[in-house]
Amino acid sequence: MNPSELTPERARALFRAGLETPTSGFAPGYAQANLIALPREAAFDFLLFAQRNPKPCPILDVTEPGEVSASVFGGDLRTDLPAYRVYRHGELTEERTDVTDLWRDDLVAFLIGCSFTFETPLLEAGVPVRHIEAGTNVAMYRTNRECRPAGRFRGPLVVSMRPIPADRVADAVRVTSRYPAVHGAPVHVGDPAGLGIADLSRPDYGDPVEVGEGEIPVFWACGVTPQAAVTASAPEFAIGHAPGHMAVTDVRDSFYQVP
Repeated sequence: MNPSELTPERARALFRAGLETPTSGFAPGYAQANLIALPREAAFDFLLFAQRNPKPCPILDVTEPGEVSASVFGGDLRTDLPAYRVYRHGELTEERTDVTDLWRDDLVAFLIGCSFTFETPLLEAGVPVRHIEAGTNVAMYRTNRECRPAGRFRGPLVVSMRPIPADRVADAVRVTSRYPAVHGAPVHVGDPAGLGIADLSRPDYGDPVEVGEGEIPVFWACGVTPQAAVTASAPEFAIGHAPGHMAVTDVRDSFYQVP
């Protein structure tokens, strides 16, 4: 299996059959999305939270209560991601590859833009993406920046980090800024302490990646931010993707590109 040769439909079939792996590099050319599903009574507050924090929470689609597919995702949201996380009253209680038996008629699913979407354009521009080279998950960190609260939801900004050669940072900013629906331009370049990150070798989610000589850590807003908000705000129930294990959509990444 070569992930770069898969269609979204084929990738989802593999995940449905039990393949559990980060999705960076899968079905290149197609957008990927973060998932957070919440009870209907919490959905408006989260929608407002996302509207107030569009950098980490750019919404691509929202389902009706109980629906298990979306206009951008023709698969089954309960089975067609490689791994899920289940939260009860803000506590992560389990991680599994199928949430069919947990999906409720009142759940509203939000699909939120993912920075994996702009990795193909980065590679096409000649900007290296270290975690794809290494075959690992992207490194993600909670920061000391608080999101703007809304209703019951509050929490810290989460960022993903990619080491970029110093002479290609401007290119990385230029390429990713054309994809605002999937986090867009970086939120921070350089010293991780500026985001309250003490040790890059210890990400809160994903896998550590080495920042080599002549490289600069570049940080993008991350769609795991909603799960950090769930932890901080403790809604009664929530289902999210396991960080880095995304929903591979049927929409071309070029659809989200702006001039």
